[in-house]
Amino acid sequence: METVTFIGIDLAWSRANPTGAATVRGGTGGGELVGAALLGGDDEIVSYVAAAAGAGPALVAIDAPLAVPNAAGRRAGEAELAAVFARHQAGAHPANRGLPVFQAGVRGEDLVRELERRDFVHRASVQPGVPVRQVLEVYPHAAMVALFELDRTLKYKAKPKRALAARLEAWAAYQRLLDSLREFDPPLRGQAMLTGQDVAALRGRRLKDYEDRVDALMCAYIGLYAFRWGMARCRAFGTLEGGYIFTPVPRALWSSNT
Repeated sequence: METVTFIGIDLAWSRANPTGAATVRGGTGGGELVGAALLGGDDEIVSYVAAAAGAGPALVAIDAPLAVPNAAGRRAGEAELAAVFARHQAGAHPANRGLPVFQAGVRGEDLVRELERRDFVHRASVQPGVPVRQVLEVYPHAAMVALFELDRTLKYKAKPKRALAARLEAWAAYQRLLDSLREFDPPLRGQAMLTGQDVAALRGRRLKDYEDRVDALMCAYIGLYAFRWGMARCRAFGTLEGGYIFTPVPRALWSSNT
């Protein structure tokens, strides 16, 4: 089968902040992490995708709102996702055009338009094993709950009153889980280039930059997993027009024929 490129983008909602990226190559039988990067502006992100994908099939999995038609509140897809994942503390941040970060436009929408000019199709579903050039909105927190059968999300991100020791413990768990993807279907290889990092040696901006690249790897794996299983083990909460979030789902929601 033709090799497919899976590009994960942990897109910063604000253009002032760095964006993580990771590239996995493979197919339904598994994939290998071949690179990760920290990117700046939209042009740099598009250039990264263009270079990684070339003219071949690629699935670009982006953690950020790619369609935000609502002026206020939350998208219907966020409400639908919360019905399944809020109990695991994996609900998504509400996105609407009234947020200050979107006053100059929704970055994800702009990025989709640029990728569509390069023959990528924005679609909220994935056909297993069918090579395409596609862009997809994903959500790593929900995906990790589903894939790793977690009771709740890992608390590795910086939050007020969250102790560094607790974050480091969560980071150790995150790295172990990413390493365990070697035994998944589909398997992932090459992640040691990221999971081998001594997180305790990082602080401040360096730790956040590492976080962005690791989360981008998770996005890329969601793309690989979707290419293997399609909608049998994944779901798009919401609609393409109204805003959606694509993620693997818990085993109880798998199609009966998988």
